[in-house]
Amino acid sequence: MLEGKVAIITGAAKGIGKAIALEFARKGANLVIGDLSEEVEKTKKEVEALGVKCAAVKADVTKLEDVQKMVDIAIQEFGRIDILVNNAGIYPFKSFVEMEEEDWDKVMNVNLKGVFYCTKAVVNKMIEQKSGVIINIASIAGHEVGFRGLTHYSATKAGVVGFTKALALELAPHGIRVVAVAPGPIETPGTSALDEETYEQMKKMIPLGRWGKPEEIAKLVAFLASDDAGFITGTCVVADGGFAVQ
Repeated sequence: MLEGKVAIITGAAKGIGKAIALEFARKGANLVIGDLSEEVEKTKKEVEALGVKCAAVKADVTKLEDVQKMVDIAIQEFGRIDILVNNAGIYPFKSFVEMEEEDWDKVMNVNLKGVFYCTKAVVNKMIEQKSGVIINIASIAGHEVGFRGLTHYSATKAGVVGFTKALALELAPHGIRVVAVAPGPIETPGTSALDEETYEQMKKMIPLGRWGKPEEIAKLVAFLASDDAGFITGTCVVADGGFAVQ
């Protein structure tokens, strides 16, 4: 499905990003994976065990030099960039009343400016190739619903969706597709911080009766990155177990 493609995936040390990296590897893609965590090296080993090539970079998407390093490695190792998955993101819960400017700026820089930096770094190569797919991981927060304590997060994810739609129009003439994915409640290392009562309350609000799995988002992203989704661009695909339709 992705045989021989070259993908850059951010935030790939754990959770959804790691699941995407492993799914892409199973589909035959060679990878450059980035993350602030040293655990990105563990993901690299698991990816390589699936028979594809992988370069791991300790990268902060808010730093241009780190972003450029990922892109340079992709070009040096593989000569092209077919797919970018902007997955890196943070969601520190904090009430708006207690929120300080630095809290706001940190989330904006990672979740929104990081998407800008990474996309800007790959887009000229994709234009040169006359092909490419950019997939931005958004959220139902900001796109479909709101959550208390996440005004900064919701603002960034709404921004990611708007960015996706506008960029898709600009890049379509170059044969480049841009798509967003909006996951609902997904079981990741980050959700382990929730107490059991909150976890169960959330589960009751999901029509399918369970939290989603990172692997389910990864399979969706792999499809959208493939040629099978060649007529899909400029949209946001929701995967939330029905949460937002209640």
